Amino acid sequence: MLRLLHTADVHLGARHTDLGERAAVLRERQFMAFRATIDLAVVEGVDLVLIAGDLFDSNTQPRRSVERVAAELGRLAKASIRTVIIPGTHDVYDGASIYRSYDLAAMAKTSPEWITVLTPERQNVWLPSLDAVVHGRVFNTKRAPKSPLDGFEARMDRRATWRIGMVHGALAIPGKTDGDEVVFTEDEISKTGLDYLALGHWHSAVEGRAGNVTYAYCGAPEPVALDQDGAGQVLLVTLDNKGGHHQVSIEPKRVGQTRSEKLELDVSTITSQPALIETIGRQADSNLVLDVRLTGVFPDTLDVDLDEVERALASSFLRFRIRDFSIPALPEGPTPPPDTVIGAFVRAVEARIAELAPLPGTTGQDQAEVLADLREVLRLGRHLLEGRQVTL
Repeated sequence: MLRLLHTADVHLGARHTDLGERAAVLRERQFMAFRATIDLAVVEGVDLVLIAGDLFDSNTQPRRSVERVAAELGRLAKASIRTVIIPGTHDVYDGASIYRSYDLAAMAKTSPEWITVLTPERQNVWLPSLDAVVHGRVFNTKRAPKSPLDGFEARMDRRATWRIGMVHGALAIPGKTDGDEVVFTEDEISKTGLDYLALGHWHSAVEGRAGNVTYAYCGAPEPVALDQDGAGQVLLVTLDNKGGHHQVSIEPKRVGQTRSEKLELDVSTITSQPALIETIGRQADSNLVLDVRLTGVFPDTLDVDLDEVERALASSFLRFRIRDFSIPALPEGPTPPPDTVIGAFVRAVEARIAELAPLPGTTGQDQAEVLADLREVLRLGRHLLEGRQVTL
């Protein structure tokens, strides 16, 4: 049996220029998630830690930041846990690579056998004590000249029982990943002869199987952007030989602090803006990214300023956003006669609303937005034509 901990896309040192004063907070959260990953590896007593690219957000890092990382890797070495790292597309193995500038093993005050960085010049490492070979398929450019798995086949490598691969790139999805820097296919995965392929690049966890090969994206251990709701974990992977059959099991483990949630509120149940703020405020959590959507029919008598609501609740969450997806309420009362300007207007808009479903070439969300716009036109138009003040 062989036990692995698989992580990737830590993106240490990310600048987060769009977050202003909160950028430093998220950078520290990312490092704490990395430290929690090391803690988990030690507690679980794994044999090997795999870091499948983008450990660093760029090749330009202060020495102090690299020293912090090396110290954590040194903790693994002291616990007799080996680490294998591949460069990614952010910490790419080019001429300015951080892995050329710094010797992580030396900085961790351990021998090179405990911390291995795979490169185009060194594409695999044999670990006799673990009865394993780890293959890293990487390039020295950000954009790959070809698939990293093109022509790769580990089946003929007889040095060890376990054959493990590492790639940082995108699994081919027609129309979605065609323009990515590094792309490979499930068919290529199936031909590798690997027992497990540890992937990096996608920040949400994904597991799959191609032929006899189990592969997985572990996702980022802490969201790199605050709207990434599939991040926050690492993978504990167990390779077992039962009756001559290789079996792979994967167990996700949470290490990140940040949580993302979406909340839908029926606006018809809201009596006032203070009541709305109180309702949402009950979920206050400094680790929570909360996205609130107002749905239902928006009462004409309700006065809510969403910008004010966001400002009032901003300090209660790591990030808070509220958006209005409700449908405007229509004015009450009988429809004016058809031979009047207002009567003709109301009937024309109502007829358009009645024709709305289905609209060729639109999605359900598109139609909902058009319907909301038409109802708002009807509401505002009727109020204005009847000489009433309206809230825009």
